Amino acid sequence: MKKYFLFVGLIAASLTTITSCKKDSFADDYKNPGKVSESTPEKQFTGMTYDFRALIIPSYGNYFITLRPTINLYIQNLGSINQANQLVPGSAAVEERWNKYYAGLAQYKEFVRLYDALSEEDKEQKKVMALAAKVLFYDQTQQMVDLVGDIPWSEAGKLMGNGGNYTISYPKYDKAIDIYTTMLDDLKSISTELSKLSIPKSFSNTFKTQDLINNGDLELWKKYCNSLRLRMLTRLSGNSQFATRSNTELAEIINNQTTYPLILTNSDNAQIDIFNLSSDIKSEDIKGAFEADGWTANLASKYMIDEMNRIKDPRRQLLFETGVRAKNAYIGLDQSLTSAEQNAIARDSVTSFVHRHTISRNKFLPGLLFTASEVNLLLAEYYSRNSNNSAAKSAFENALRQSVELYTSISKKSDDPTVAAAAIPTADEINTFVNTVNWDAANNKIQLIATQKWLHLNMFQAVENWSEQRRLDYPKFVIPTFTSDRQKTVPFKLTLPQTEATYNTANYNEVKDQDSPNVKLFWDVN
Repeated sequence: MKKYFLFVGLIAASLTTITSCKKDSFADDYKNPGKVSESTPEKQFTGMTYDFRALIIPSYGNYFITLRPTINLYIQNLGSINQANQLVPGSAAVEERWNKYYAGLAQYKEFVRLYDALSEEDKEQKKVMALAAKVLFYDQTQQMVDLVGDIPWSEAGKLMGNGGNYTISYPKYDKAIDIYTTMLDDLKSISTELSKLSIPKSFSNTFKTQDLINNGDLELWKKYCNSLRLRMLTRLSGNSQFATRSNTELAEIINNQTTYPLILTNSDNAQIDIFNLSSDIKSEDIKGAFEADGWTANLASKYMIDEMNRIKDPRRQLLFETGVRAKNAYIGLDQSLTSAEQNAIARDSVTSFVHRHTISRNKFLPGLLFTASEVNLLLAEYYSRNSNNSAAKSAFENALRQSVELYTSISKKSDDPTVAAAAIPTADEINTFVNTVNWDAANNKIQLIATQKWLHLNMFQAVENWSEQRRLDYPKFVIPTFTSDRQKTVPFKLTLPQTEATYNTANYNEVKDQDSPNVKLFWDVN
């Protein structure tokens, strides 16, 4: 692997050649981000989205290299064949994510450098792009922090700004708690600025063509920003240092949604859609990610299937197929069995597996950033903790219906001709599902919310899913280990890539004591 990828603070910004980038013509405009001589803030904005796309749009690297041996095992998004040391976070898994995050970070830092060099008049004209860029960057940064804790951040990605001088560009680490604080401060200010902003007519078409997420819609960026604040403030609410701030700002957002609009319908979801399979904005070999390893990479977990069976979940038929010898029964892979027993069952074609039409062969899988279901589940938790049962129930049931609607729409996008499309859930099936989940009968509302959040976020937003499972401690999973295993419990976080100790040694040594899978994140207080 080239040092270009290893030095997180030394990654030069990949400059783009975009003059316009409508989603359906992206490949024509974005030829080669590494072979150009000049850039503009507009090009860098889309260049940042382009590099982050590998962490947003389903891709082989993210799903097979990063998620398969880590998060999808830890929280049973999928079943997994047990093996020795399976709870030891692999270096390849984190390096895959690390390199792609820092490629996007470098693009963002170059965007900031170029934007700051503009005249005050040009800055004002393009302010909406600067604010939107920061919202997306903070979303991806939150996920990186939630995976590993302290990271190089404030000083990372500045090689271009430092004139190519490597000797002064090795980045220090920022503490996770400080990064969160900075992002929350900025997002609050961004929310205020967006609420007062109007996009100049002379720039609106440019922003629309460069914006691959919200198509230049200012209202959608407001909703994305405030929804991200809602997520982060809820994440910190159990930490005594942030409790007062979290409670105050959550109440401010939730009780004043005219000023602080949120993503409340699927039409408002923050996501990257696939329009043109010949462009670079597409799902990259997602079929290979799921249908590799003798078809053991796409097996459903017993935990998930059992819960879906119990509540008559109509998403089950959208997300999974039944094994060819299962007599139409949905059966998940039992993690408590020995690997020999698991392999025998897998070979027997009884276990359910990821739906090929909806997921593994769906070339139009969107990249989900923030959905209405997640927002409503966060609202349900807030209302429940504040003794507003009727509002909590309404938000919760809205989330269930929106989740079914979302996965139905994803299935409908597929044009795969080799596998029959999943049956579309009927209104009766959806009503039966909501009634079976039964908000009123649940003694532990937080556990109920957490379980439905796990099912909704699923494998599509696995990092966020793991973060919420660690925060809430629901659902609970038992992953077998062997006597000789080095790691006997599910990690609290992933470890930093070995390349940091090798190439950024002095700065890494400052955080070395925290670089352990058994050290909790600062917000993980349960």
